[in-house]
Amino acid sequence: MKKVQLFTVLAAMTACAQQACAVDLKAGDWTVNVGGIVNAYYTAVSCSGDAVGGLALAGKALGCGGEDHRTTIGNGLLPSGLVTSVASTQGGYDVTAKIGIYAATATDSAIAQNSTVDVRQAFFTFGRADLGTVKLGRDYGIFGANAILGDMTLVGAGAPVQATQRGRVTLGHIGAGYSYLGTYGQIVYSAPKNASGIGFDVGVMSPVSDTPVIAGPRYATRSSPQVQARLSVEHDGFKAWLGAKSQRFESQAAGVDDLTMHGFEAGASCQLGAAGLLVNAQTGRALGILSDADQGDVRSKNFLVQGTFKTSDALKLGLSWGRSANDDNTAGTGGLKSNANLTAGAYYALNSAITLVAEIGQTRSKGFGGATARMNGGSVGGIVFF
Repeated sequence: MKKVQLFTVLAAMTACAQQACAVDLKAGDWTVNVGGIVNAYYTAVSCSGDAVGGLALAGKALGCGGEDHRTTIGNGLLPSGLVTSVASTQGGYDVTAKIGIYAATATDSAIAQNSTVDVRQAFFTFGRADLGTVKLGRDYGIFGANAILGDMTLVGAGAPVQATQRGRVTLGHIGAGYSYLGTYGQIVYSAPKNASGIGFDVGVMSPVSDTPVIAGPRYATRSSPQVQARLSVEHDGFKAWLGAKSQRFESQAAGVDDLTMHGFEAGASCQLGAAGLLVNAQTGRALGILSDADQGDVRSKNFLVQGTFKTSDALKLGLSWGRSANDDNTAGTGGLKSNANLTAGAYYALNSAITLVAEIGQTRSKGFGGATARMNGGSVGGIVFF
């Protein structure tokens, strides 16, 4: 048995990833590691206010799944999944590979098969300590990764949007604090960190089409790939980063111009004893709410701030607030000006594998025309990493 970091949803990669015991098997020069995640949360929400339009997360249509009140027992921000990885040293290079297969818990049927799986990760890496690492395959993106992985609600639910929790997951602060980091076919180079803790990652991603949830697609991919990059520094519990991404989209509608998505972000986190702080800001064009360019050609800003405090080795309390706002009232926004979410949470480590979670929060959506919607919600449940 050994301690491993599960790279998930977001997914994926850093200080917020949970440590868990997984099974290691030796097969010749290879070490095979099998682990995973299972979680479930009882969420209850109530929605009030106006019909804002667009991807209004607090609105009745999305927040409460078309009802005034709604209850679901399903996944939180993370899906449940089985993750298998292998590692070896071959010809002087460290080689790893990982496949993560994920599934949702809640559906609207008691008899239908819940057999849809989400293969978010299927990649391999090779590298050396002095040369850095190359990754090839399908994995989470670079842009926005530190925000979602540092989000305390990663092991909880955050905004318990009912329209996404049934058949998928809740949203944490996705669309109300940061853009989703996405999953892409990719080739990424990660440089080794220098003595000062400075490193960088740069990757080309398979270009994606826009994926609007409430309308038909308006843009298709071009031949040029999406490009993402990040510069980061880490030292003694402090971490800071700068990130960027860009992709060209081709319009599918007559009279509509092509679109170049571009985004920039800056953030920092620090851990001072029992206290933790995280701030992250993103700005750009066509960043989207739930996916790249899902609101079309609109400038937007995302902001997340979070504070946590460990009252004991087992219990962590936290408060996080995030807001995503559109600068322009373009057709793609559907009239949505902003989504914001405030979540207060308690996270109790029952043991090294299980964390029990209780959260309460409020999500607000505002329209350019003055309409407002509000979703009050709470969640209680737990997650196991194995």
